Amino acid sequence: MQTDIHPKYETDSTITCACGAVFPVGSTKKAQSVEICSQCHPFYTGNEKTLDAAGRVEKFKSRASKKTK
Repeated sequence: MQTDIHPKYETDSTITCACGAVFPVGSTKKAQSVEICSQCHPFYTGNEKTLDAAGRVEKFKSRASKKTK
């Protein structure tokens, strides 16, 4: 490893989410902000929403039901 070319590694950095959650991490930056984290992401919270644009879900379900019959 060469000397004086690598950024300083901070062991007490924090990640702040838009929902208000704060996570301690190690990083080359002292503080970072993110828009979504594991505490507010729909996949992890179980609040997933399916957005139906122009009836695509119904069209898919109708095609799938025709194949199973």
